[in-house]
Amino acid sequence: MSDVAIVGVGQSAFVRGYGGSIRELAFEAYREAMTETQLKPKDIGASIICSAPEYDKQRTPAGVLAEYLGLIPQPTFYLESVCSSSSMGVKVGYSLIKSGLHDVVLILGFQKMSEITSAESQERMGRGADIIWESPFGTMMPAYYAMHARAHFDKYGTTEEDLALIRVKAATYGQINEKAVYRKEVALDQVLSSDVVSTPLKRFDCCANADGSSCLILARQDRARDLTKKPIWILGLGAASAPVNMAGRDSLTGLKCAREAAKEAFEMARMGAQDVDVAEVHDCFTIAEMMAYEDLGFAKPGEGKYLIRDKETYKDGKIPINVDGGLLSKGHPIGATGGSQLRTVVLQLRGEAGKMQVKNPRIGLIHNIGGVGLYANITILGG
Repeated sequence: MSDVAIVGVGQSAFVRGYGGSIRELAFEAYREAMTETQLKPKDIGASIICSAPEYDKQRTPAGVLAEYLGLIPQPTFYLESVCSSSSMGVKVGYSLIKSGLHDVVLILGFQKMSEITSAESQERMGRGADIIWESPFGTMMPAYYAMHARAHFDKYGTTEEDLALIRVKAATYGQINEKAVYRKEVALDQVLSSDVVSTPLKRFDCCANADGSSCLILARQDRARDLTKKPIWILGLGAASAPVNMAGRDSLTGLKCAREAAKEAFEMARMGAQDVDVAEVHDCFTIAEMMAYEDLGFAKPGEGKYLIRDKETYKDGKIPINVDGGLLSKGHPIGATGGSQLRTVVLQLRGEAGKMQVKNPRIGLIHNIGGVGLYANITILGG
């Protein structure tokens, strides 16, 4: 059973309203990843296209994009696990290579969320909950994460200012990420005084919808060394799921699926949280990043607030997290998000992250959540 490496990565700029088609949007990330490896379309054994279908006017976009990108007659797959789709795509691509079916697999995530209105988008997000038992009551993503925030506040004494500090950090690094939607400094008082969305979460506690694409190319060990001088190896993969309905969860102060997926990934990689040098976590809301600190073992339950207060998750801190601005600054084009997180860590491990570069990282972790803790994917990479 051969090892599997990421040999090429690409990402479009994330924007609020992309003017072209999904074909053109996908091509932007695809071109960057393919150029890195000098591969030709015929060299790709299979492609996995990832998005959330409720935003796509094109039914079964995998076939359309594969044709446009020149990836036919090779097989193509369409994969969806909402916000974690493209990191789940990596798990499937890894499996296809480990099984011996293919030597090189391409994972492309995309979302053109501006295809529909904000109101339509919110309604579709609400349908990510159980359409019989929860979403008819008007539940929306901010309200769900506000429940997590309130539970964390009540149990551990976390404050609105603690969450605001996470947004300040996101803006610090979003300013230097040329592919981010938001590239402006945000001060602490701006976060705290911004409009309330769902108590205690305010406007700056929430990420924004975006249009974007990401692309990853995976290869078997013998092919990888021919395709790049800096293969980044997949060391650990973990995935888990949770009850759709919040009433089925045993706790609201963290995401059990993230803890389960992290345990699986760490066991596969034969390491622990203390070995991670840089991480990307799914910060769709500031409280989501706070819970990730604790779910991943970077802090004990209730002590994540000390990491951000002491700036330990900044670039020069003990465990740099989301030093590309995270979803809070980059934006969150659902199908492309996990691939963007993976790209960031690949660049870090190659030493190619520019102004965002962490000093000499060896091990990187990606934490990608689908829905409100419905799916979790944890990926551990090494240079």
